[in-house]
Amino acid sequence: MSLFSWQERPASALQGAGVIGPDERLPWPQTMAMGLQHVVAMFGATVLAPILMGFDPNLAIFMSGIGTLIFYFITGGKVPSYLGSSFAFIGVVIAATAYAGSGPNPQLGVALGGIIACGLLYLLIGVVVQAVGTGWVERLMPPVVTGSVVAVIGLNLASIPIKNMASSNFDSWMQAVTFICVGLVAVFTKGMVQRLLILVGLGLASLIYLVLANGMGMGKPMDFSGIINAAWLGLPKFTAPVFEANAMLLIAPVALILVAENLGHIKAVTAMTGRNLDPYIGRAFIGDGIATMVSGSAGGTGVTTYAENIGVMAATRIYSTAVFVVAALVALVLGFSPKFGALIQAIPLPVMGGVSIVVFGLITIAGAKIWVDNKVDFTNPANLITAAITLVLGTGDFTLKFGSFALGGIGTATFGAILLHALLRRRH
Repeated sequence: MSLFSWQERPASALQGAGVIGPDERLPWPQTMAMGLQHVVAMFGATVLAPILMGFDPNLAIFMSGIGTLIFYFITGGKVPSYLGSSFAFIGVVIAATAYAGSGPNPQLGVALGGIIACGLLYLLIGVVVQAVGTGWVERLMPPVVTGSVVAVIGLNLASIPIKNMASSNFDSWMQAVTFICVGLVAVFTKGMVQRLLILVGLGLASLIYLVLANGMGMGKPMDFSGIINAAWLGLPKFTAPVFEANAMLLIAPVALILVAENLGHIKAVTAMTGRNLDPYIGRAFIGDGIATMVSGSAGGTGVTTYAENIGVMAATRIYSTAVFVVAALVALVLGFSPKFGALIQAIPLPVMGGVSIVVFGLITIAGAKIWVDNKVDFTNPANLITAAITLVLGTGDFTLKFGSFALGGIGTATFGAILLHALLRRRH
């Protein structure tokens, strides 16, 4: 079967109980509607991650579309996934570039060199998996390790919005208003609105900020001049990478986190669809690795398969990979609109901070969910000690230096979890 010769399913399947498989498709109007929904689902996180690292969010959206298409072709259109900005890079990129937390990152090129190195390592892991299978990965990173590492990402990043994205008491209160808005949307709405909780909550909080700051003078007013002056169409602003050994050594190990994320996501889709996707895991790693290298070579963030979009698939029971081709093409179109980028930049920093608190918290809970879903036994001392030490290493940003090279909290937690479990498992 070629990449584009899907089996068509009737539009009534949208309302029915049937599952639309990865190699099936709905009629094009429904396929396009589902593609737009996936764009909205990935939008908040794919935009937020580059902002926190000082990258161009417009370019990140554009490169997420490119990455998704690369992933689609390398997996032969068999694995339904959207590739968006990875939060696993935030801590190491900030450490490697000494980014101050607002505006463009002056050391962006250095970060890009590290992201390309990470993508290359990820690609090589994929080649090995394609050759020998995933057994060694699952032994190296069992659920207690992957859950700990995913949780640590959220905990390690928690200080960014709290310490760096609120410069006044008003800003802190607006962060609280924002995460309360997101919480209210999550609990008291249904259907599509509930699934778009981050985007809707951000919109509500921005309106409140507009009234309080622009209307009542209680904070820094929102500036719309950038939106007014920006062109509707224009080329993305590309940036060339700079290869520095320290940054590459610091950022490259993120590949291990991406492997854990991608493996977990493919296992989840396998369980939901009843299709065995294990033969495509190596190709999925390769596709994600190449997409990360391509993104980094142009100025974009490292990318990963998105849990947000897997959530949409679980809710709709539509796993057609055709939907992700549509989503990727929409992302490319948005990437050619400077006005869209200016709209993103106009969002108040404390509102983004409040959303960040929610997102980082959800990442932390996703790690815990891995433990629950896999019934990790914490009466086993090896599991208990591995998780306990990993969480504190990451949350406290435990750093080890090797000459001029420093391995920060997420890195020490990732390697610590893998090595601790390998050591203690033998002793148990």
